[in-house]
Amino acid sequence: MKRAWLVLLTVALMWLPGVANAWWQNDWSFRKSITIDTTPKGGNIAESAGRVPLLIRLHSGNFQFDGLQDSGADIRFVAADDKTPLNYHIEQYDPVLGVALVWVDIPQFPAGATENIWMYYGNKKAPDGAKPAETFDPDYTLVYHFNGASGTPPKDLTAYGNNAQNAPARIVEDGIIGKAAQFDGKTPLNLAASPSLAIPADGKFTFSAWVKPAALAPQTLLFARRDGANGLLIGLDNGVPFAEVDGGAAPARTPASAPIAAGQWSHIAVTADGTNLTLYVGGHQVAQVAATLPAMNVPAAIGGDVAGGTGSAYVGEIDDLRLSKVARSATLLDIDAMTQGAESKFVNYGADEKQSGFGFGYFGVIVKSVTVDAWVVIVILLGMAFTSWVVMWNKAQYVGTVDKANAYFVRRFREVAGRHLVGLAHTDERSEDGRRLRHSSLYRLYRAGVAEIHSRVDENGRTVISSESIEAIRATMDATLVRENQRLSKSMVLLTIAISGGPFLGLLGTVVGVMITFAAIAAAGDVNVNAIAPGIAAALLATVTGLFVAIPALFGYNYLLIRNKNVTANMQVFVDEFVTRLAEAHRSADHAIAAD
Repeated sequence: MKRAWLVLLTVALMWLPGVANAWWQNDWSFRKSITIDTTPKGGNIAESAGRVPLLIRLHSGNFQFDGLQDSGADIRFVAADDKTPLNYHIEQYDPVLGVALVWVDIPQFPAGATENIWMYYGNKKAPDGAKPAETFDPDYTLVYHFNGASGTPPKDLTAYGNNAQNAPARIVEDGIIGKAAQFDGKTPLNLAASPSLAIPADGKFTFSAWVKPAALAPQTLLFARRDGANGLLIGLDNGVPFAEVDGGAAPARTPASAPIAAGQWSHIAVTADGTNLTLYVGGHQVAQVAATLPAMNVPAAIGGDVAGGTGSAYVGEIDDLRLSKVARSATLLDIDAMTQGAESKFVNYGADEKQSGFGFGYFGVIVKSVTVDAWVVIVILLGMAFTSWVVMWNKAQYVGTVDKANAYFVRRFREVAGRHLVGLAHTDERSEDGRRLRHSSLYRLYRAGVAEIHSRVDENGRTVISSESIEAIRATMDATLVRENQRLSKSMVLLTIAISGGPFLGLLGTVVGVMITFAAIAAAGDVNVNAIAPGIAAALLATVTGLFVAIPALFGYNYLLIRNKNVTANMQVFVDEFVTRLAEAHRSADHAIAAD
């Protein structure tokens, strides 16, 4: 029995969902573990950067591109808990070339630690789940990937819709990330004024972009914004990055100490935090000057000066341009520079896993949504089910053995009773006859009656039976019959508990699960079918488990009850037959049976 309970515990633990073996949704056939490592072995980031849009680079070396939709629309990203979907969007997906670039919103980028996320794929019926505007936090006011066709104005991926008013000279395929915008020194990108791009006095601001100058020239502008005497300029002076704020007095300028190389990609960022203007190259601070931004709500230009300006136009390429209405942290800019390059120092790709076994189908979705309290009830019910099955098996084996032995005893009793009523009492239990008879409840009744007969011996050594003795023998055999009935009914109470208690315990688990589901919905403030259905379905699993316990127990109990009644009826008939034969053999008090 202890071994049976150990097996039950093992099975129950296998049913419990965990992070290691959970499956987000069973309609997705494959998944891949992606590890973000910011420990000294990885990128060595000691401070938290908060929310980060992380670039995931998939290629034939880390991904097989098998089993997906042609557009990659069935790709999904899920947090380490295997429950929380992450916002994402695809910048480029080409299964023929084996290249994909996906941006994933990491709500809390790890610091000095590792964190796993899951990429799910392999659902031909899944709609496109990309959410570009939600991949970036609301403080990003403009994000260009330059992944459109040549001649098409770049589209802003944020929710603000700050699309460019014109197209760059052309779009090239060999950007640092994917495609990139190429500037010919003649036509900058023009940005219209908008409330989201407006900068208040002493406001905060961040510019970041990857740049690849074709040649180094004096005073070329990457970003320009002028409002009368006020202005904000960001550019390269013979390859030396600079940022300049002109507020009507002497301009505040932050020149870097060394130029960037022509024909090579470099990450340049400028932040204004209301006190200082800071310049970053490759994610590292290279210059800082005390300066505040003037109020500006005018058009801006990318890759050249605005209308009426005297700055030189930029010649080269720009990729992944971003503007923010906050001063981004040095940690975030460092992460951008380290993760968006050709080789990310943070991201490691695990093996592809294929879903198999228990997790498939809608039932897997239900099991995955079961709460801890419901699991407690379900495990208890599974214990009751296992116990009831063990009882039914053991009782069926026992009553079957008894019934078979009783049939054999009745045949043997018929053979000897007419000649010698107590003849079977001397059977050697080591013989074949004895081994078959010892399992018979009738034989035990018979031996109890014979023992009573043999106990009634007079002074001459004769067995004397009176009418009172016959009643005493009957009473003894009836007592033995009661004990045999108790043996037949042993543990049957566990079946009645399973029948009556299982559904009620399951109902308790369902009610608690429904309460928790509605409480969670109320706390989240999100009322929709997708939020309610899994929790309700999972709560109902407890009731289903309760019925799963009770129904087999009910059938088994009724089957065993009929079998037990048949055995009991046979014992009652035998007691009557034995006593009647005994009374017939001893019609008077003087009649005796010789004891062997």
